[in-house]
Amino acid sequence: MKTIQSIAIDKDRIQNLAAQARAAIPPVGAQKEKLVARIKELLKEKNAVLLAHYYVDEDLQVLADETGGCVSDSLEMARFGHDHPAATIVVAGVRFMGETAKILNPEKRVLMPSLEAECSLDLSCNAEVFRRFCDRHPDRTSVVYANTSAEVKACADWVVTSSIGTRIVAHLQAKGEKILWAPDRYLGAYIQKVTGADMLLWPGYCVVHDAFKADALLRLRKKYPAAAVLVHPESPMEVIDQADAVGSTTQLIRAVTKLPHELFIVATDHGIFHKMRQAAPQKRFIEAPLGGTGASCLSCAHCPWMATNGLVNLAHTLETGENEVLVDPEVGRRAMVPVRRMLDFARRIKTRATGEANIASPA
Repeated sequence: MKTIQSIAIDKDRIQNLAAQARAAIPPVGAQKEKLVARIKELLKEKNAVLLAHYYVDEDLQVLADETGGCVSDSLEMARFGHDHPAATIVVAGVRFMGETAKILNPEKRVLMPSLEAECSLDLSCNAEVFRRFCDRHPDRTSVVYANTSAEVKACADWVVTSSIGTRIVAHLQAKGEKILWAPDRYLGAYIQKVTGADMLLWPGYCVVHDAFKADALLRLRKKYPAAAVLVHPESPMEVIDQADAVGSTTQLIRAVTKLPHELFIVATDHGIFHKMRQAAPQKRFIEAPLGGTGASCLSCAHCPWMATNGLVNLAHTLETGENEVLVDPEVGRRAMVPVRRMLDFARRIKTRATGEANIASPA
């Protein structure tokens, strides 16, 4: 593993922006019922579809499900938005997700409840600095995590999500390619460990997953020895090493249905608990600890920017058309290339897996 030592991450700026993020205040009672009904009307009137990430408020996830939208990780959100016929895509998540929807659907309007919904990984990877670094390493294939700006994607050879990153890097490694990876150093280190690829890692990190601490997790495991540990690979390697299952948000939800355990310690944003409880209502879930050596509660196991999405600002953006996501057309055209490359690769994997299943289990 080679981390890029010459790249400086402005941690103070990221922490200040995270601290300034304004969480949406959820309505209650009759106000909530009225607002939900109005949003459902607006989605129909505007020919709009709601895409919600697993980490946003439960109310938004329920609303997306009830209106024929999508609740998923960023890869499935991208696929769903691209394939859906709606003229307007509303993305409840963070800004890079809205930009990805716009990249894939330049002819559609893309709205977000809040354009202030940043991502610490996106903030840690300046497009101009990344472009210059790629220029200095022309022998490496640039692979960027989806948690990056449209401008960074436009510089890259490949875009990946956590659910497919290992498969894509393994594919490139098998072809003898060396990788320049950005921006999550933990996900990059995990993929490098699994694939053995030659990877040069950008030193970015997620404020939520960086907060999970190995020593406190070890103590919690001793307290609950029957619990299985589920870890997102954006976490420090010392946390990943304690996991019974490592994977993307979708893969972790799947794990709670596959593993026999009744209790799970979960090291990712606690917004995921809504879908975990739906998938396995008889099971129990505990947040992985943020305490221990070097701990902070900047995130408290919930992305401060995901928390800016709420029913009130969702209704407002549908009423007014404000918070439209715009991407420079030329940047969007260049960013489309690595994003489509990822989606095409995912489609080939799915097609191959379906074919293999059909061969194994003939009708």
